[in-house]
Amino acid sequence: MTSIVALLLWGVAAFLGTAIVAVAISRRGSATYLVYGVTLAISAVMFAIAAAGLTGDPAGVSTVTLPLGLPWIGAHFRLDALSAFFLVVVNLGGTVASLYGLGYGHHEPAPHRVLPFFPAFLAGMNLVVLADDAFTFLLSWEFMSLASWALVMAHHREQDNTRAGYIYLVMASFGTLALLLAFGLLAGPDGTYTFDAMRAAEPSRFVAAATLVLMLLGAGSKAGLVPLHVWLPLAHPAAPSHVSALMSGVMTKVAVYGFIRVIFDLLGEPAWWSGVVVLFLGGLTAVLGILYALMEKDLKRLLAYSTIENIGVIFVSLGLALAFKANAMPSAAALALTAALFHVLNHSFFKSLLFFGAGAVLTATGERNMEKLGGLIHRMPLTSFVFLVGCVSISALPPFNGFVSEWLAFQAILQSPDLPQWGLKVMVPAVGGLLALSAALAAACFVKAFGITFLGRPRSTAVGQAQEVDRYSLAAMFILAALCLLAGILPGLVIDGLSPVTLSLIGNRMPVQMAQPWLSIVPIAESRSSYNGLLVFVFIAISASLAAFVIHRFASHALRRGPAWGCGFPDVTPAAQYTAVSFAQPIRRVFGTFAFRAREKVEMPPPGATAPARLTVEIHDVVWETFYQPIAGAVRFATEKLNHLQFLTIRRYLTLVFLYLVTLLLVLALWP
Repeated sequence: MTSIVALLLWGVAAFLGTAIVAVAISRRGSATYLVYGVTLAISAVMFAIAAAGLTGDPAGVSTVTLPLGLPWIGAHFRLDALSAFFLVVVNLGGTVASLYGLGYGHHEPAPHRVLPFFPAFLAGMNLVVLADDAFTFLLSWEFMSLASWALVMAHHREQDNTRAGYIYLVMASFGTLALLLAFGLLAGPDGTYTFDAMRAAEPSRFVAAATLVLMLLGAGSKAGLVPLHVWLPLAHPAAPSHVSALMSGVMTKVAVYGFIRVIFDLLGEPAWWSGVVVLFLGGLTAVLGILYALMEKDLKRLLAYSTIENIGVIFVSLGLALAFKANAMPSAAALALTAALFHVLNHSFFKSLLFFGAGAVLTATGERNMEKLGGLIHRMPLTSFVFLVGCVSISALPPFNGFVSEWLAFQAILQSPDLPQWGLKVMVPAVGGLLALSAALAAACFVKAFGITFLGRPRSTAVGQAQEVDRYSLAAMFILAALCLLAGILPGLVIDGLSPVTLSLIGNRMPVQMAQPWLSIVPIAESRSSYNGLLVFVFIAISASLAAFVIHRFASHALRRGPAWGCGFPDVTPAAQYTAVSFAQPIRRVFGTFAFRAREKVEMPPPGATAPARLTVEIHDVVWETFYQPIAGAVRFATEKLNHLQFLTIRRYLTLVFLYLVTLLLVLALWP
């Protein structure tokens, strides 16, 4: 078993070697094929190794210790069921992103700013998941953050990208500090930084509570929990599209891994109130994330905000798992944890697919603003089809994969009446309502994303001249579309594959799904509820085909073709179509007052005037203005005042040094 970890570490070394070679060759024409081809091969091999580790002995654990890192402990690496699953997510995402990059990378205006950091980013994510001591984990975490920051800054000359990179760097530093403090508490005064030593320790209630808060700050900021999400809708759209897919579909899951590793594995038995905290943050994140997405007209920012919503769904399931585990309900805890892990996998599929689709649209049209798109279903039919698959999947509609994981989460919510604490009895149904609301809003959001982008008439000349993208990009998108369908119609395979993870963390698992008749999935017992994705898929396919046949065969042939009705306007113009902003107007009027402090101002010219009427919509980012803008203002004020210290005379500098030394001596003298 040790050799498996060694093979994975050799794969990480190969990623780092590729990054070094890319520095030397990135300006050559063949560099794109070489770098992405090598990362594709390495990621595929590491995916196969991780999948073998996940499907092997459920109790098997592989470890390797290298003479690196801190001198007295070295660098520890471990492969167990949890790390094997997340390595599958990381390297499957790396494989398809590399395949997409083989085509998309040729449109990159500055490949020397992307190629060296792409394999380094993959190496960092793999190292985080493999790390088995605090020092190695934090070092790998920071390496992953810096590599992804470099990719965010690849297009640093574009508007707002520098600001996005700066905010990302600040938030990443804050998150790393929180993780450092969390591991410091777990290590205790003896400095036991290995994860095995942390597992063996029994932290006090105060240490457990403080560690939970710090992990929510550290891992939650990287994952995109509200109100720590402010960097995500800035950084993800700024990066190249295949990097955006990795950051949104994979890197946020590495943050989820860090949270699960500490809270479910290292911290021991949870307290019931920890489930309340995680549930509340998850429900708030899900609803606010999708509301922000609905207000967006930038396609990539919409997808980034949607990631926040899906992170909320994952943390709702994790909060349920904590609550059930604390109350000795292992079957329900295994169900909730399976729902969380299944959604981790599903989100990596459909969010990567959607970012790839957005990248294809950007390549073909040069536009991310949905108000300037439209009609692309005629110019890019293949991209339109796979993007539609991604939209249906993320909207949690059967028979695709997003439905299954959210359905499992709702099945876990239905187990909440058996919880003894009244706080949980009230909180869980309330969060269930928020989850249902977010699911409905997600469907509306992606009707808007697909409809405004691909349907209707082109809103610009560039869109009318768009062409389908290259075969590598299409191949990557079709692979992910197929995975979305397969995970939706054969979810039992995925659930059984996740059973080693739930066994290691909860001590229980969901019933064996592949033993169920007709490939149904049964969360608790067949008498309560079950779902059969394959039968649903067959029913939808047959009924849709039959309806299309009947309509085309037996409908009246006395057809009269005419122009589409333009709401009473005789001139057919794209300006008469729905826009992204107008589509979201009803939802903005319902939720915008308290969520965004939205205001609408109408300017009507007097009778007889030729000036047009104007509708101005004002939307505020309440989280930014409440939490971050005051801090930024205070820092700016302090730096402006401290800036005067640069212009002091020598005598004043010496006076300041003297006063500083006197103050230190007084502190030492008065110290007890």
